[in-house]
Parts: sequence; C-alpha cells; structure tokens
Amino acid sequence: MSSPVSRSAWGARSPRGRTTVAWSRRTGFTVHYSAGPASQTPRRIQDFHMDGNGWADIGYNFLVDRSGTVYEGRGWTVAGAHAAPHNTSHIGVCFIGRDGDATPAAKASIRSLYDEACRRSGRTLARTWHGGLSGNSTECPGADLRAWVRAGMPVGDGGGGGGAPAPSPGAGTLPGPRFDFPLPAGHYFGPASGPDQSVSGAFRRTFRGRTDREWLREWATQLGRRGWSVGRGRTHLARHGNDGVYGPEYRALARAFQRSQGLTVDGLIGRETWDEAFHAPVT
Repeated sequence: MSSPVSRSAWGARSPRGRTTVAWSRRTGFTVHYSAGPASQTPRRIQDFHMDGNGWADIGYNFLVDRSGTVYEGRGWTVAGAHAAPHNTSHIGVCFIGRDGDATPAAKASIRSLYDEACRRSGRTLARTWHGGLSGNSTECPGADLRAWVRAGMPVGDGGGGGGAPAPSPGAGTLPGPRFDFPLPAGHYFGPASGPDQSVSGAFRRTFRGRTDREWLREWATQLGRRGWSVGRGRTHLARHGNDGVYGPEYRALARAFQRSQGLTVDGLIGRETWDEAFHAPVT
C-alpha cells in the first residue's frame, strides 16, 4: 500500500489531546462517508470536528478521496472519535463524498487500509460500517458502501458476473496495492494433493491475518488490475470464478502469467510469481 498523505502535507492542526491504543485492543475496521461534496478537504473536515463538534482532532483514523488518495487522520494507534462506543476497538476510515460517489479506486484504497490493519494486528479484523455498529443509528456510509462492506469489501473482479474486461493499464505502471508474499519460506499456492508447503485454499489455513483463500483471490484480483480478463465468464477462472481454491483454472492462469513474464512455467504461485504480480510494472 502506498504511503498516506501525512498530516503535515494536508495542513492538519495540532490535536488538543490523543489516546494511544495497543493493537491487541483493535478488533474491527469501520467504513464511513463524509456525506458532503467530494471537493471537501481533510482540513475542512478537521475544522468542523474540532470547532463544530468540540473534538480534540479530526475524528477518523484515515480518509480516502475519489481518486483513491489516502490521508492520515489520527493514524493507526490513536483512538478515534467516529463511532462511540467503538472508538478504541475499531479503526475508522472515511470516504470523502456522498452516497454513490465512491469509485473503484477509492474502494481499493479502503480495502488496502483494511488489509494493512489486519497485517499490523496479526489477525483478521471485523469489517463493519458506521450504521451497523451497536449504538449507532445512522445511514452512514450510505447504501453503496454499506452493500460493499456487507459483500466483503471486494476489489476488482471477485468472481462475480462477467462484463467487459477492465482496460489495461499503461505500460510501465504498477496498479493496485503492494502486498508481500504472505506464505512462509518454501511454501507456495498449489494443489491440495501436494505436500504441506502446497497451500490450496481447501483447508482454510491462515497466514498473516488472512485465510489462504483470501490471499489467493488477492493475487488473481491483482492480475485483473494489471489488465488480465479474470473471473466467472471471462478468459481466466471462467467456470468457478475467483473463489480462492486452487485447481486447474488457477494453474492455467498462473502458467499463462508466468509465460508472459518470462518466469519458470510450473503453474505454482510462489514468491517469484507473487512478486511479479504485485511489484513488477506492467510491460
């Protein structure tokens, strides 16, 4: 994940106070929207929170605009002021805009923040939205983001319907978040019939706070961001979609990608094949 725009870069005021939170106390991740125009800035939101609400600082831990740019709010380890009584347990992320304004880029950045929060906490955090938390009767974050969170916060093609492939990114670009290889040394994504080092998604093993199926889906989703036609009814993973269970379709996709990148063509998704997807520019 690219670094958020720092507080100093967006002109944040100094907080009146702050309470730090240990990662062991973080259990959830909450999505909000500002319910205002997409032209709002973090500083305008902070001014309203501090001067209008009397809060010590901007209420959210992070904010995301329509372009997918992430702004540092209170940060990872400071209690927020976004969804009492869940401000200590939940990290609050606000999309800057109204219902229906959230772009795929914005959703991808919110999902990247969630993935990073899980990585830092060492476990899978609950995916929540403001109005879905106990004690919070609100329409926030609107019908669109609420449905997206309920669906698991998917990005790219998560194995749903067909439709036209996403346009290919320009040569030399590196789309999407940056995820390091999540498996231990010597492990790879491969068939369930393989040794213990072959992680298939069939046994729901957990690595770095996410299940093997989530990680395998993330890899295929990244190929979609790179311009590959991936998902049910498309060129690759056409029958079962991006379900996160390694089988012949994932093997064929891995072989095609390896061949295109000049890698060893074995159909197994190890560190080299993973890094080529997440760290090598599109050529």
